Amino acid sequence: MSDATSGTEGLEALGYKQELKRELGPFASFASGFSFVSILTTVFELFGFGFGLGGPAFFWTWPMVFIGQFCVALCFAELSVRFPVAGAIYQWSRRVSTDPLGWFAGWFMLIGYIVSVSAIAIAMQLALPGVWSGFQLVGGDPSPTSVTGGENAIVLGAIVILICGFISAFGIKRLATLTSIGVSTEIFGVCLLVIILFTHSVRTPSVVFDTEGVQGKSSYIWAFLASMLMATYVMYGFDSAAELSEETRDPRRTAPSAITRCMLVSAVGGGLVLLGALMAAPSLTDGNLASSGIAYVLTSQAGNVLGRIMLAIVAVSIFSAALAITASAARVMFSMARDGRLPFSKALSKVSPRTHTPLLPSFMVCAIAIAVLLLALGSSSVFGDIASVAVVIVYLAYLLVTIPLLIQRLRGNPDYSGAAPLPGYFTLGRWGLPINIIAVVFGLFLLIDVGWPRAEIYNVGNGPWEMTWFAPLFIGVATLIGLIAYPIMQKQAATKAVAAE
Repeated sequence: MSDATSGTEGLEALGYKQELKRELGPFASFASGFSFVSILTTVFELFGFGFGLGGPAFFWTWPMVFIGQFCVALCFAELSVRFPVAGAIYQWSRRVSTDPLGWFAGWFMLIGYIVSVSAIAIAMQLALPGVWSGFQLVGGDPSPTSVTGGENAIVLGAIVILICGFISAFGIKRLATLTSIGVSTEIFGVCLLVIILFTHSVRTPSVVFDTEGVQGKSSYIWAFLASMLMATYVMYGFDSAAELSEETRDPRRTAPSAITRCMLVSAVGGGLVLLGALMAAPSLTDGNLASSGIAYVLTSQAGNVLGRIMLAIVAVSIFSAALAITASAARVMFSMARDGRLPFSKALSKVSPRTHTPLLPSFMVCAIAIAVLLLALGSSSVFGDIASVAVVIVYLAYLLVTIPLLIQRLRGNPDYSGAAPLPGYFTLGRWGLPINIIAVVFGLFLLIDVGWPRAEIYNVGNGPWEMTWFAPLFIGVATLIGLIAYPIMQKQAATKAVAAE
């Protein structure tokens, strides 16, 4: 199969014409996935959260979550060969299962991406006030666990989201350039951070076997499971490389490699950062590591100047991540609208003749993401609330792909059982079934674990009971709206199909 077939002609075989511009190469594709995962951003954002819940031994959540999510990534890499099209999760689910299930996968994924934009953007609070106190725009305590810190995070996040919206709307080449710069900066930053942490170690790697008594009189397993939020929050979004398939050259070769490489690099780099931070922290018991995370270790051990430089690098990584997620969310919205599956589909599916990008979806994503931030205004647990909901709803969307795919394999469908791979392209072959089983089992486990109502995650400030049940309530409302909207969208899509004939 030629490169052309794997690109434009492959898209036409799936029923779409080429409207977006193919300008992404291998590194830019890798950068889109790596930027979304963004270990420097997400580990910085929730390290203190994970440590506060699980103590040093929470480190072991990292390899556990990686195993499960890498199996999901391998399944997605195989699907990206067969369906190189924007709106990957939506498209994959409906093509390996049914139209209603595919629509809900796209619906949940779109919501998850938008919430992820919000969750990443507020991470600026962990970096910018540490670089310069003037970034604490609302005054008060800049700690992310304080009310003023949470409010300032929303202000900074809204500014970041607006900028990302404008950039993502005006040309994939510009977006790819900025994302690639951000990823290069992040990789440099991860290497620098690991060197700083390991050269300032004050304890041995055996620290990862300590719990520091966080479990109290209960079993440590409950603290450990709660602390798993950090790792689950980091290790998703690798599918964003596939979301940009219609703008990628030779996507059937590029996307699978980008998906798997971004996971492997993230696993190694993130693991070293976690270990280094635990070894270099001046104290494990004074409360600073739980409240300020890695920023506390940096400023304490590396000095104020080097610490601020590192925090500035983190800020660049956060911006790059927000940009990548905004672009991915806009492509999902565009893909669903193109099929007539969203309100105002005609407007949302338009591609700018000048920039060759879907303009309106980019701005819609930003507007809704800012609205999500405002929902958490005044909450001291804003980081945990938004991050947890992002994880739960995205993992649910992933299951709407991996479960139908597993059913296809169990039925012996040759297209998914390894019996009929596309020659010369990535395939799991006979390993597809066991890997798919692991992906489903881990996915269900992580969905339940993170979504389980816990005050220590969703209601740190002892607010109303609704905050403790924030994730189930959010998913319930999203599902209810989806159940109401789907029949309407189905009728709209049918009308569009008749008009096209």
